[in-house]
Amino acid sequence: MNIAIAGGTGLIGTALRASLEADGHTCLILSRSEGENTVLWDPAKGEIDAASLAGIDAAVNLAGRNVGSRWTESVKQEIRSSRVEGTSLLATTLAGLDPKPRVLINGSAIGYYGVKREGELTEDAPSGDGFLAEVCREWEAASSPAQEGDIRTVCLRTGVVLTPEGGALEKILTPFRTGLGGPVGDGKQWMSWIALDDVVGLIRFALEQTTLSGPLNVTAPEPVTNADFAHTLGEVLSKPSSIPAPAFALKLAFGQMAEETLLSSVKALPAKALAAGYVFRFPALKPALEHLLS
Repeated sequence: MNIAIAGGTGLIGTALRASLEADGHTCLILSRSEGENTVLWDPAKGEIDAASLAGIDAAVNLAGRNVGSRWTESVKQEIRSSRVEGTSLLATTLAGLDPKPRVLINGSAIGYYGVKREGELTEDAPSGDGFLAEVCREWEAASSPAQEGDIRTVCLRTGVVLTPEGGALEKILTPFRTGLGGPVGDGKQWMSWIALDDVVGLIRFALEQTTLSGPLNVTAPEPVTNADFAHTLGEVLSKPSSIPAPAFALKLAFGQMAEETLLSSVKALPAKALAAGYVFRFPALKPALEHLLS
């Protein structure tokens, strides 16, 4: 396949591109800078080189500002606009191509479900409250021009992606390796995690599985509480893991970001992926961590 990727130099995009190209697929990277196998675009200005997208079979949109910092009003605006404006521009452009690509795989997140939710949440669950829930609703809605243009559209509601190369796991490895790690807050909040290998696997599955459309929970089938996550990580590293990060300190340092990410509780299950036949490489946490940290 010939696949265009927005966010192709990010954590997930880099791994996805390597996997696809290793199997002989061609990847075009949407970028603000010229380069080999790139398509120029600037979502903030509403500009994209549509002609360079002619003939693509699929598009994957993973672009968006990192949410892992204190949310000032300007940062919140960047988080929202980087997702919504880019998605709207890409979806509208794809719908106008002739021929059109067969599928758009678009980013989203389990933040869609809100800050603290009770029970198990599948793709049928309604959206929740909070800034990230608002962003995710707008993010997914911005992909509608592609769907209305008869392009199969999948929105990836991604959980906490585990890899030592970046994201949450990379940030906490140092304290855990020195024996100073532990749960966040009271540790009772649910953590819907997924190994990077399975993120790439699910994206590739969604590219090929023509029966999949709409929201798709990109999470492992065995979520854990934050306390269980800390205990398991300490066990894998052979280190104690009983020093908690107090909730009040996190709220003081990071404000709303801490409440909606670090302290949020969402037990999302990948019901659609399992029903469609996807086989997780790492359904359970301990084997996943052992693989990632070996």
